[in-house]
Amino acid sequence: MARPRLRWIAPLAGAVVAGIVVAALSFGGNSTPAATRVAAPPAAAVAFQTALVNVVQTVSPSVVQIQDAIGLGSGVVIDSAGHVVTNNHVVAGAKSFTVTSSTGKQFKATLVGSFPADDLAVIKISGSSLPPATLADSSKLQVGDLAIAIGNPLGLRSSVTEGIVSAFRDGVPEGNGVTIPKMIQTSASINPGNSGGALVDIRGQVIGIPTLAATDPQLGGSAAPGIGFAIPSNLVKDIAGQLVKFGKVVNSHRAFLGIRVGDTGGKGVYVGAVTAGGPAAKAGMKIGDVIVSVAGKPTTTADELSAILATLKPGQKVAVVIRHQDGKKATLQVTLGQYPGG
Repeated sequence: MARPRLRWIAPLAGAVVAGIVVAALSFGGNSTPAATRVAAPPAAAVAFQTALVNVVQTVSPSVVQIQDAIGLGSGVVIDSAGHVVTNNHVVAGAKSFTVTSSTGKQFKATLVGSFPADDLAVIKISGSSLPPATLADSSKLQVGDLAIAIGNPLGLRSSVTEGIVSAFRDGVPEGNGVTIPKMIQTSASINPGNSGGALVDIRGQVIGIPTLAATDPQLGGSAAPGIGFAIPSNLVKDIAGQLVKFGKVVNSHRAFLGIRVGDTGGKGVYVGAVTAGGPAAKAGMKIGDVIVSVAGKPTTTADELSAILATLKPGQKVAVVIRHQDGKKATLQVTLGQYPGG
């Protein structure tokens, strides 16, 4: 079976109008039931339903719609000062935004800072009193935990889907050289416009920021049902906290080679530029070299290289196998640097 391919949950361009088709039903015969029979649901089922409703009512006021000239997405209010965390791909290319609350009230917002490497950004709403959400400790999550996605898919404000935490994945590539070091996989439906919204637990705490859906080549490249991904709340707290405090990321915790790369059609990663004084340069890497493997793992594409680096740490020493332009191979011992966040 072909391996599913991940894709962006990109903000939608322009306005989105959702059409609803109502089907009229007719029933044969002329008889009318004399009495309506209503099943008595188990008490546990009623309590569970009530808990879900309470979660949605608690968190929805903290989830907003973000719109600019390019498209729209979602965001989560994280403090009483009006800071909102979202995906970088929701706000990329813009500096000012219109934010709409769950009640339809609109505010103006500006960009505070972004960190494309983790696909996170923070904007700030002017003059709002929207309640902040509570970010959970995502390290305590377990497979099987309830997961509720709240956002604005297709521009449908404050939509809710429900599922579970399906798995935890390391080094999930988004494409364009962006790889998230850790992801929560969930069966809650993640659709265009959910990006930057909230993935919430049964306590009403945000466990992650929905970011990606998987696509299946066997379905013609359409979304694979029930396979969505969210950035864990602990990573969100770290990066968003730095963006709020400094306007940039000062400690990315991400490994860095100090090169610019390109693909070679599956034959390795071409080194197109080497940062002077960077980790790769210090180890002897040159422009024109092709990276074949890092830390014993093949790097046939730039996305594979990015995914491997996302699982490594600054200061770690790794073996990097390269192929020179003359076809000869060499193994370099590279002490990884820290990915710059400024």
